[in-house]
Amino acid sequence: MKESELSQQENIIEQSIKNILETIGEDINREGLIKTPHRVAKAYKYIFSGYNQNSVEILKSAMFKTSNSEMVVVKNIEFYSMCEHHMLPIIGQAHVAYIPNGFVTGLSKIPRVVDVFARRLQIQENMTEQIADAINIAIQPKGVAVILNARHMCMEMRGVEKCNSLTMTSAYRGMFLTEQEYKTEFLSQLK
Repeated sequence: MKESELSQQENIIEQSIKNILETIGEDINREGLIKTPHRVAKAYKYIFSGYNQNSVEILKSAMFKTSNSEMVVVKNIEFYSMCEHHMLPIIGQAHVAYIPNGFVTGLSKIPRVVDVFARRLQIQENMTEQIADAINIAIQPKGVAVILNARHMCMEMRGVEKCNSLTMTSAYRGMFLTEQEYKTEFLSQLK
């Protein structure tokens, strides 16, 4: 996206935040709020930066041949996302495994792919599938497993107001679906 388009987007967001602040009864000229619309626009640019990234390209940018056919696991990947229904934070951890099929990707690429999808408006169920599919497409492993566990502020700050509840979602591809031993090994490594 061009810099002029980003500036235009930031201006639109700033005006929208001013409108929201005024609508809820705030004085947008109050000292603590004068720069708030600008700060929110900058924050949103970062929080929603996943729309401008390609997960498959990220994974393919560091692919290496390997003779290893044992499971690769990257666990406890923290992520922050935003619920697409209420635009409130989702805070969680991702656990990702794949079984190489002649290639591996750089270890740092897995957390980067988690961030690509986390930095979009999301529901956790879709995000789990998107991560698994991106890895499956990019490196064509023998199998992929993804588990996300997260707290949803839309459940904690409003609605049912249930703090400390975790939502867990999973997605399995290839040998993780067809051969139980791989799923069992993956799950045991998460304990």
